Parts: sequence; C-alpha cells; structure tokens
Amino acid sequence: MVINNISAITDLEKVSRYSTTNPINAQSKAEKTGSFDALLNSAMGLVKETNDYSNKSEEEEIKFATGESDNLHDLMIAQQKAAISLQYTVAVKNAAVESYKTIMNMQF
Repeated sequence: MVINNISAITDLEKVSRYSTTNPINAQSKAEKTGSFDALLNSAMGLVKETNDYSNKSEEEEIKFATGESDNLHDLMIAQQKAAISLQYTVAVKNAAVESYKTIMNMQF
C-alpha cells in the first residue's frame, strides 16, 4: 500500500509566514506575485486531488456493490483517503476565508 503526501503542503511552505529565508531581504513585486500565484495553483491542485480521491472512492464503491471486487480493504482505504483529503481541503478553505475576513475588517 502506497500513501502519497498531499502535494499542496509543499507549495504552501513557500508562502508561509515562518519561511526559512532571511526576512531582511526585500522581495520584489514580481516575487510576491509569484508567491500568490504558487499559493493559488497549489490550492487548485488540492481541489483537483480531492476530486480524484472522491472519484476513486466512488469507483471502488460501485465495484464492490456490483460484485466486481470483493476486496473490502481497498474500498475502505479509498473512502478514508477521500474523507481525509476533503477534511484537509475544507480546513484550508476555512483558513483562507478567515484570513480574507480579517483583512477586510482591518482599519486603515
């Protein structure tokens, strides 16, 4: 059994506020745009990956229900991958929405 890491986590480290780069170095506007672009692309990749896991889970359910497969173990693994991926995607979405609300409520 092979369990792959969720690839979006590695891209999120690039825009983390706890980055390992020197904070004294000023970033250019292009680099900041690239960071947002990387974050957006990783979020879209996360949604695609979650959708793929959900589709795989549905395929395994159909195979099990129709009798094509009698392997309950693969069915449960596919369902757990889909559930965990969905929970992670929802958590990332909630954090993004909360950040947006915080920024919108800032007083200038």
